Amino acid sequence: MEEIYHLWAYLYIHPLFAAGIILVVGYYLGRLAGLIKLPEITGYIFAGLILGKSFFHIVPYEVEQQLGIFTHIALGLIALTIGGEFSLGKLKRLGKNVAVITLLQILATFLLVSTILTLLKMPFPIALMAGAIASATAPAATVHIVQTLKAHGTFVDMLYGVVALDDAGCVILFSIIFSMAGTMLGISGGDHGIASAIGHLLLEIGIGALGGFLIHVTTLRRKSENENLIVMLGLFFSYTVLVMGLGMSPLLTNMAAGTVLINLSPRNHRLFRVLRPLTPPLYAMFFVLAGMELDPRQFLNPVILLMGSGFIIARALGKYGGVFGGCSLVKTDHRIRNYLGFCMLPQAGVAIGLSDIVTSMHLPIGTSPEIVAGLTALNSVVLMSVFINEILGPPLSKFALIKGNRMEE
Repeated sequence: MEEIYHLWAYLYIHPLFAAGIILVVGYYLGRLAGLIKLPEITGYIFAGLILGKSFFHIVPYEVEQQLGIFTHIALGLIALTIGGEFSLGKLKRLGKNVAVITLLQILATFLLVSTILTLLKMPFPIALMAGAIASATAPAATVHIVQTLKAHGTFVDMLYGVVALDDAGCVILFSIIFSMAGTMLGISGGDHGIASAIGHLLLEIGIGALGGFLIHVTTLRRKSENENLIVMLGLFFSYTVLVMGLGMSPLLTNMAAGTVLINLSPRNHRLFRVLRPLTPPLYAMFFVLAGMELDPRQFLNPVILLMGSGFIIARALGKYGGVFGGCSLVKTDHRIRNYLGFCMLPQAGVAIGLSDIVTSMHLPIGTSPEIVAGLTALNSVVLMSVFINEILGPPLSKFALIKGNRMEE
């Protein structure tokens, strides 16, 4: 009996055992979700809820943190895939339209969420930061659903473009608002000011462009898919970790790498093809781990429930309304105008990361209890939004892709 106990104790804390459980449970719940016409992602997220702290706590927190490397790899490959869609031909055809739609939906979301939370008595500087955080959209769910449905066409091109620009726009907007709010609260904006933010963005893009060029050069004359995969992953891991070590997000870096790679030679489509067999288990791991981060019990507080509901509804209206207005302005096809906004609802890593920046601010001595309570509420409100949008967002995105892209169920 003692040997069994020691064996279980060993398995319980081993990350590979946890990874195995995550993939198996995620697979079967993903299949179950598919049987009831929901995206696999929804099943993966529920698998995370079951395995994590919300229910049975089968995977301990320390092991969950060790598995975070899979999250970084999956996000990097997702961003690389999005960048691979930005050929010069598409950019010339869609660039202006994508920029207008992205700008309008970011601003509409920011203004609506900030206004609603201010009316719900969240301190004004914190409401402004919440509005900026609300503008973030999660690319992972979008890319996974597009690949699962094997969707392509103008709708998908527009979707990839808006999702890619959204993250850059969100970071810039947040940096401006964070600096303003810091001044209102008696805190210097410091390294999060607009000039620093733009510098970071340019550095991220520059490292990604260099990474894409190096991948192109080192795989140019190689015909073996296995050799290309080894070299590509080696460079991908290296520059991704470099950017993370500099305290920056690898999303824009990998989007830039993918964009450079696809524009240097049409033959580089083969490089994206060799990555495809890796993506199903990585995406499953990514979304199960995302589900494990969520804890619906913290949303039972009436104040958090009210503010979170306001945040979610205002964000949905801002995202959909901003996309609809932008599409109307640039005169896109009516299917894109009517359905593209639904694909903007998923929300995850970027929003949580920006929320962590806000809640880690060092407040001056004598800060009012209302401000301290507001900062605490902001973190819970963002997590509540992520929880709801990661569950409801993927089915809505799938519905929108099918309808907006003229696909059959």
